[in-house]
Amino acid sequence: MVGPNYREVEVGEIATLAVERPLRLDCGVEIRSFPLAFQTYGTLNADKSNAILVCHGLTGDQYAASQHPVTGKPGWWEVLIGPGKVMDTERYFVIATNVIGGCMGSFGPKEINPATGKAYGLDFPVITVGDMVKAQALLVEALGISKLFSVIGGSMGGMQVLEWLARYPERLCSAMPIAAAARYSAQNIAFDEIGRQAIMADPDWRDGMYLEQKAFPSRGLAVARMTAHVTYLSEEALHRKFGRELQDKEQVTYGFGADFRIESYLRHQGAAFVERFDANSYLYITRAMDYFDIAQTHGGGNLSRAFKPSDTQICVVSFSSDWLFPTRQSQELVRALNAVAANVSFVEVNTDKGHDAFLLDVPEFFATVRGFLEGVTRKRRVA
Repeated sequence: MVGPNYREVEVGEIATLAVERPLRLDCGVEIRSFPLAFQTYGTLNADKSNAILVCHGLTGDQYAASQHPVTGKPGWWEVLIGPGKVMDTERYFVIATNVIGGCMGSFGPKEINPATGKAYGLDFPVITVGDMVKAQALLVEALGISKLFSVIGGSMGGMQVLEWLARYPERLCSAMPIAAAARYSAQNIAFDEIGRQAIMADPDWRDGMYLEQKAFPSRGLAVARMTAHVTYLSEEALHRKFGRELQDKEQVTYGFGADFRIESYLRHQGAAFVERFDANSYLYITRAMDYFDIAQTHGGGNLSRAFKPSDTQICVVSFSSDWLFPTRQSQELVRALNAVAANVSFVEVNTDKGHDAFLLDVPEFFATVRGFLEGVTRKRRVA
């Protein structure tokens, strides 16, 4: 049943949420009638028991399994979502949202502030991962779904999965946090701060009001992306793919151009990123990740107390070469879940592809997700 705070929404559009009652953000600001962009794949079954919510990482969006309208590239999880794939859309109804704070139609800093008639910029309220999940919960309810078959995500998406587990365990049959942790580390906060400072040091950032002034801090945002992208890879993967090979030349130039292939690759990553992402969204979303500490938010500093006993089936996944969210952090999470007798399993996928492995073609990872969903399906008897 859709409550009075929501209007019924059609699939694959921008939902307007918190229409009659405001949503209170963790920073204390209340927002009302805000947009949340989403895409769906597959068909919701008669009893609405086959819905999987997939949660995106820092630079993702709602186009998980469809062509991106800006770049024209395939969806970020198209390898997993679709007919006959791991998340088989002939069996499951897959929902992907653009988080609040994002820049692909959801409530974010590039949206128009009705009080000024201009983009919010830095007048946008500071958000948290918890706020992202509260907004997703409103959407799920607006779709008439009382219990999700599963919620799955990697990196910041994995943080959202953990927030769902802590906040709404009764609304989940299963959950899979991938390449995530219970709290954001000092190292990760440090990398985020380097990226934010690069953006804010760009003269075209204009104190966050660049859209109004018809500018864009492309150089700063590109550097932020380059820095972050290095953390998504592993030393082994970098060596295997690039080594010290030169880019389109036989010897070094004794200058500061892109002599090495890795330099050219990072510059390309930065240049491509600024075409599709908003700089202020990058500031806000990285800050939300910095603030993530589920033990503090939900357990008074005790990680086990952050989770309530429930029958939710949980599978925690890490990657052996991920140094951004190393396996020991996933193991800490599993111990905390075991302490409250959670139905939890743990898989470390052996790969040299680093943190980004959850977005790449890693057969062992695919088999893990498929096996987990099959197990939940057998237990829940989802048609």
